[in-house]
Amino acid sequence: MARYLDVHPVDPQPRAVAQTVDALREGGLVAYPTDSGYALGAVMGDRAAKDRIRDIRHLDDKHHYTVVCRDFAQLGQLVHVDNRVFRAVKAATPGPYTFILPATHEVPRRLLHPRKRTIGVRIPEHRVTRALLTELGEPLLSSTLILPGETAPMTDGWEVKERLDHVVDVVLDAGECGAEPTTVVDFTTDPSGEVVRAGAGSWPAR
Repeated sequence: MARYLDVHPVDPQPRAVAQTVDALREGGLVAYPTDSGYALGAVMGDRAAKDRIRDIRHLDDKHHYTVVCRDFAQLGQLVHVDNRVFRAVKAATPGPYTFILPATHEVPRRLLHPRKRTIGVRIPEHRVTRALLTELGEPLLSSTLILPGETAPMTDGWEVKERLDHVVDVVLDAGECGAEPTTVVDFTTDPSGEVVRAGAGSWPAR
């Protein structure tokens, strides 16, 4: 049964955030709110996390997993970014975007796209997500919580608890959050950024 933690969406209680981070460091899988629906999160070093996320979402080997970062400094350690991409990504963050970019050696190979050696990265603006990343002190392996057969992310924390009670370890509930998933922009196919999934963010970002 998942542990249920109710937090304020703008000013999350530090104790609840710390308890969530403790669970992550112990190998837990967490459902948490973002600016684009709820997501599943785990520490990057957890070898079983990718498989747990894959099983919940019924993902195939072509899926791009995402690493959620607190700031651009963290993002820059995980992916290769030239000057043109830097300007485009910088203009869109924090915000509801996921960027597909070539990964650095800081990203475990098991998390990369098997053929392209790429990874998704994003910097969200949701206050609870940012508090979680600050307390954790490192990026978070993540995937938008879109269940099999559905096209939109889950947006209500209590519904997440009811439906995923036995497959996640913590549900961090900040009430309802954005109903659209992130806009996914691939910089490996087009230096200007190719939108491979239209979502909450308009591209190019203004």
